[in-house]
Amino acid sequence: MEAGPRDREAAQAPDGGDSPAPEAPGLTPDGPDLTEDGAQEIIPDEVEVELRPQRRLRIWQLAPIVGLGALGSLMFAFPLAFGSGDGGAVLAMLGLLLCGCAAGWGVMAARRVGYTWPGLRPRGSGGRPDWRVIALYTAGVTLLVALAVWRVARLR
Repeated sequence: MEAGPRDREAAQAPDGGDSPAPEAPGLTPDGPDLTEDGAQEIIPDEVEVELRPQRRLRIWQLAPIVGLGALGSLMFAFPLAFGSGDGGAVLAMLGLLLCGCAAGWGVMAARRVGYTWPGLRPRGSGGRPDWRVIALYTAGVTLLVALAVWRVARLR
């Protein structure tokens, strides 16, 4: 079965008859030739190209995360900065909730494309993460949430 027009042209002889196409050196029907020790022979001018696209966050994934985070941070910052009455604490807590949702959404999107937090092992590596790194991240998030709740509670 032909794969495309280039294969058809290579398989036909100039006089119109079929002749076997010359095979590439170092290839066998079941894959590349291997040396005696089982390693593949590397040709210096040969370039290996990855056919799959690089996994990264796309704009359609980033836009809602950034928009939700910006909206939440504005809702959190304005009542704290300008002290807008009794509803300011509720609005600030809603902004804090939106910021937290955007952060969680961003972390899950980054994990889906294969990114990981600094100090933690990549997904599927088989190794266990270091408990000290997890404790440091937990302490940092706990401190930030405690400071934010304390600041919003001072609005009342």
